[in-house]
Amino acid sequence: MGVNDRSGISRRSMVVAAFSTVVEWYDFTLYLYLATVLSRVFFGGGAASLGMTLGGFAIAYIMRPLGAAVFGHVGDRYGRRRMMLLSMALMTAAMLATAMLPTYAQIGPAAGGLLLLLRCVMSFSVGGEYTGVVAYLLEGASTNRRGLVVSWAAAASEVGGLLAAGIAALTVGAIGVGDLDIWGWRIPFLVGAGLAASVWLARSVMEESPDFERQAAGGTVPDNPLRHTLTNHRAGIARGFAISALGSITYYVGITYVPAFLASAAKMSEAEALWLTTAAALVVILVTPFTGALSDRVGRKPVLIGVCGCAAVLPVAMFSLMAGGSYGWALCGALVLAAVGGSVSAVGAVATAEQFPGEGRLTGLALGVTAATALFGGLAPYLAHLLAQASGRPIMPGVMIAAVALGVLPVLLKMRETRPPHEQPS
Repeated sequence: MGVNDRSGISRRSMVVAAFSTVVEWYDFTLYLYLATVLSRVFFGGGAASLGMTLGGFAIAYIMRPLGAAVFGHVGDRYGRRRMMLLSMALMTAAMLATAMLPTYAQIGPAAGGLLLLLRCVMSFSVGGEYTGVVAYLLEGASTNRRGLVVSWAAAASEVGGLLAAGIAALTVGAIGVGDLDIWGWRIPFLVGAGLAASVWLARSVMEESPDFERQAAGGTVPDNPLRHTLTNHRAGIARGFAISALGSITYYVGITYVPAFLASAAKMSEAEALWLTTAAALVVILVTPFTGALSDRVGRKPVLIGVCGCAAVLPVAMFSLMAGGSYGWALCGALVLAAVGGSVSAVGAVATAEQFPGEGRLTGLALGVTAATALFGGLAPYLAHLLAQASGRPIMPGVMIAAVALGVLPVLLKMRETRPPHEQPS
């Protein structure tokens, strides 16, 4: 394969890094796409079971910042490649173990506890995955293409979400409810374990990040990345938190929560809701690279402000459309929300990584990005579900997104441009 002349990283390593997020997000979002099925299989069904399933996702998500901090320390101290191998190995094991779990019908309430335990392990491993890949791509990309290249990780992660939604829809649609609850639910998790193992093998031959090699050669690798980052980059952590809060709520409430919302509020079947979400995932894949490239051309700040404005104005109307009962209007609402969420993820990935220099970058992302994701990603679907049920108003998830967007907008307006100076138009 050819070599990136600006970084010394082979194109093969760049492609492996970018597209390995397919597996990461397949494995992680599969839980939400199968939430209604898992609520029966592990929590016995009934009115409260979906809330318990989403609540378990929220509880497990608390492990994500811890995982990011641990893996961030490994990546900043010992190298990006080693960190990515460790996190993927743990993810493979957790996914395979989930596929082997006994069900509520077999062991009673303990089944839900075991599922929650493995979701905690999965969340811990994912904590280091996305930030590690984003840092690796940023450090390996030519400076005038950082937005586009880093957006590959966001696009590839949505390919993983699309794959999860598609395989979940195929499984639910092809297998009767009885067999689905007995054994069919295991199929998507077995697929995920196989994909994760394949990515681990591909990562084993990746080169190390040139930025980390620079640090090692110059003796600037921080002995204590956490202390170094907290001492020198507190403002970057705060900005990263704000950007990630917007990205998390537009993604987890505006995209991955939608199947459960449609199944409960719009009274769609599980299969119909999953196929609609699959179409939304295609939109995200299409808009992500265009948004990343646009941020290379005009800058991160104006693109972020634009998509933040969309997140403040559109979601309430889109959730209202989806709750109306018409499949066509529901599709329209889901596609618009997907475009907003995908755009935020695309530019947010590069903008947050550029808040930090190479020294301590992964730890900075762990403290800012994953902390926001835990609050505005893991807890948000559960909170959206509770608010919609308690108020009887299906627009409440859209209100949540709009409120976060309005809170983040002042931070974006004051933020400095992070696109490298030589990218500025002549």
